[in-house]
Formats: sequence, C-alpha cells, structure tokens
Amino acid sequence: MIDTLLVLNTGSSSLKFQIFAELDLNVLMSGKVIGIGDTPEMRAKLPNGEETRSTLPASTDHNLALRAVTELIGGHDHGWRTTAVAHRVVHGGQTFREPVIVTPDVMRRLEALIPLAPLHQPHNLAGITASARIASGAPDIACFDTAFHAGHDELTSSFALPQEMRDKGMRRYGFHGLSYDWISQVLSKDYPDLHAGRVVVGHLGNGASLCALKNGVSVDTTMSMTALDGIPMGTRSGSIDPGAVLYMIHDLELGVEAVQDILYECSGLKGLSGISNDVEALLQSDDPKAAFALEYFARKTAQHIAMMAVSLGGIDALVFTGGIGEHAAPVREAILRRLRFLGDFKTLVIPTNEERLMATQAKKLLRAVA
Repeated sequence: MIDTLLVLNTGSSSLKFQIFAELDLNVLMSGKVIGIGDTPEMRAKLPNGEETRSTLPASTDHNLALRAVTELIGGHDHGWRTTAVAHRVVHGGQTFREPVIVTPDVMRRLEALIPLAPLHQPHNLAGITASARIASGAPDIACFDTAFHAGHDELTSSFALPQEMRDKGMRRYGFHGLSYDWISQVLSKDYPDLHAGRVVVGHLGNGASLCALKNGVSVDTTMSMTALDGIPMGTRSGSIDPGAVLYMIHDLELGVEAVQDILYECSGLKGLSGISNDVEALLQSDDPKAAFALEYFARKTAQHIAMMAVSLGGIDALVFTGGIGEHAAPVREAILRRLRFLGDFKTLVIPTNEERLMATQAKKLLRAVA
C-alpha cells in the first residue's frame, strides 16, 4: 500500500491530473484531457511507463472529462491509498491566501466567487465534488491561483472606481499564481541572480497573463478582478474598452449572458482568426486572418511586457512558460522582436509544473494539521 496525493488541475479547455507518492513526490501516473469544447483527446502515462492517447467524443465537457479520468485511474490503481486530493481553484477572493482543506463552509464561499471566474470556478468546484468517486474519505485541498498575488500594494490592486465599489471587492486579484510560484522557485534554485532581480514571466496558453517578479515576489500582473483582463487569449478578449461592453448591451441589445459568451468563449485568437484558438493550427494555416491573429497576440503581449517592466523599474529577464510560451517558438520570436528597444535582458523558457507545486502545498498542509 502506497500513500498518494492526487492532483486535479482543471483549466478552461483542459483537465490535468497527476498521482504522487506522498513520501517523495515521485510521479506514479499522470495524464490530461485537452481540447475540451473543440477536439477532446486524453493522453496519459501509466504506472508501467506506457503512454496512451485516445480521442474522446466531441460532446465531451469538463464533467465527462472528469468521468473519463476517474475511470482511467480506477483501471490502473495499484493499491494506492489517497491521503488527499489537491485541486487548482482559480479564484480565492480576498479570503483565501493559503491552501485550505475544503469544508462545506469553504465550498459555499468558493461558490460565491463563481461570477468572478465563470469559465473556471464551476469546473474547479466540480472536480472537488467528483473526487469522492476516486478517493472517498480523503480530504480535498484547495490551492489558489490568486494567492501568489495577494501581497500586492494598494496602488497595484486598486481600480479607479468609487470607494463604495472597491469596498465590495472590486479590485485586481491576478491569476496563474500557481504557475508563477513554480517559476519563482525554479529561478531561486537554478538562476539565483535572476531570482533576486527584475523578471517578467509570461504564462502563455489558452489562458494567458504576465507577472512582474522582484526578488521572486509578485509585484504586478496583467489579469485583474477576473481572468478576462490583460493580453488576448485563446478565446478570451483580454483588455477591452468598458464602453464597448456597454455598447453591446445598450445599443446592440445583447443580453448579459450573450456578452459573457462573446468575451469568454468567442474572442481572442479564435475571434480574431475566425479559425481556431489553437496556436499550432494558426501557425500552419496560410489564411491571412491566422497571421493577423498571431501578430495581434504578439504585439499586445509585448506591450504588456513593457508595462510590467515599468512596474519593476526595468527588466533583467523574460521567462516564457505555458503551452504557447514553451512550444511556439515563432510566437516567442515575434514578441521579442517588439521588445528590442528595452535593451539587453536574458530570455528563458521554463516549463511550468502547477501539479507538483500543488502536491507540495498539500503535503505541507497535511503535516501542519496532523
């Protein structure tokens, strides 16, 4: 019998899982469902080292993806005893700044944050509910994307809104904190001089943002109250004139749900190209709209990197991570071309590992409450 930690990481178009041996955090099994909402596919590395790949029905949503993962794990359980299930939870609001064991009260508070992260939070919480099918009786531990940015000063976290609105929680939270925390730890270990300096990290994937790190600590980030803000993403708009949203509602007479769908599901690379939110597909396409979408993404990303450099008072290094950041060299090059005016700085590509970070956080919390 091996004590294990199960980690579930539910993204906007993906579901990743890893099973760690609790003692040494050795990975026993891992996998992911990608392309949810488009062309879903499940890939996994089994305990015997075999790698599998299977196509899932086009109708597969996050719930069905969770069911497929549950069945896969159940079919390869080698006498594991799951001591905890760690979940990525995108929004922790102002309350949750550290990992917590999920209780009914915690669940209610997290459900109240769904309007701030409608593309992610419901799926994150569905994973918590579904985990009972995999590890009945094991505690669920919520690890928060917002927590890494919780120390931002008021100048960084505030909107230019009346005080009464700010008092209602309307502020900049920031996301992708688990990824940025991991990158900070890698820099501390492998690049200590850079870790002590001014680093901009680009977590570029279907969800995309930037983070300004000084001495390994987040001082600014491009996402704010919701995961819509900042640079354009796979299907999300990124920063947009608030007046444009008002125009859609008042003049185009679109309902709130329709506007939400446009901003979250139909914009970004998908909306600009009219083809896909898949960068690999756009790079292979000879359609001018595909090239336009990628050029737009590169330009906006470079502009926001410069904004992060202002918050840092300069830039010593730029780190690319995430699916696009790690694998799409032409996109990285297009971004860097636009940043030559900033002078010399080091450029790194560092794979993120949110799942291992979550396992580490879960193990630490289990020891603290033992």
